[in-house]
Amino acid sequence: MIGILALVFAGLAALLHVYIFVLESVRWTQPKTWRTFGIADQQAADVTKPMAYNQGFYNLFLAIGAFVGIVFWLVNGIGDVAGRTLLIFSLGSMVAAALVLVTSGRKYLRPASIQGTLPLIGLVLAIFA
Repeated sequence: MIGILALVFAGLAALLHVYIFVLESVRWTQPKTWRTFGIADQQAADVTKPMAYNQGFYNLFLAIGAFVGIVFWLVNGIGDVAGRTLLIFSLGSMVAAALVLVTSGRKYLRPASIQGTLPLIGLVLAIFA
């Protein structure tokens, strides 16, 4: 049961990071998106677009790692070392990224908790599964 919950939370964390990828790498210069990230205006969004594009791909790669870990775990069972290791590494990296975001300032506490809660739960469950 713990293993199933770990996979569910890992999957949700991966989907969230795919969504963040879309916002940062695909939709960054759209007003609704740059306002969500606290960007002041279109010019600032245009200037920061290369940074956001790059950052979005980091989120996508973490999501891919989690998805591959989930697939290995499902196909080969809970004892699969590769799947479990990849899943724990990907979720741990997501949690670490959220912690780094917190160090950027108090105003980032909410986004960091959104970004880090699902992978933290999945990570703890995956470790104890």
